[in-house]
Amino acid sequence: MRVVIQRVSQASVLADGEENGKIKQGFVLLVGVEEADTDEDVAYLTRKIANLRIFEDDEGKMNLSLRDVQGEILSISQFTLHANTKKGNRPSFIEAAKPEKADELYDQLNDNLRQEGFTVETGVFGADMDVSLVNDGPVTILIDSKNK
Repeated sequence: MRVVIQRVSQASVLADGEENGKIKQGFVLLVGVEEADTDEDVAYLTRKIANLRIFEDDEGKMNLSLRDVQGEILSISQFTLHANTKKGNRPSFIEAAKPEKADELYDQLNDNLRQEGFTVETGVFGADMDVSLVNDGPVTILIDSKNK
């Protein structure tokens, strides 16, 4: 699984013209699931996201976690994170998980984060969405569960 984490001061997502999720300070997660992913990948990413310290403390150092700042999460499924661009100019998505598997693991990640005590808003799986955010910093982190 690949997750792009963006530290935000606010974010929202529209699906079919309707606001589906909205957060204040926290993380926007762009979540890509590949066919080889398992429950272990979900558990690994849950731990990393819950404990990632990328918010500034009183001394201006990135030392605080999402929990420390009482942040929220806006989670968006994005299969294009597994685009293969090695050949030609048209990306291949052959490594991306089939929708049934991707939806299951995406939901599992969001449920795990909720069990950790976070507010998790989501987009609509498989829908064409408009995501708006204010990237704070900017701070953007990529975590790939295959690169532990």
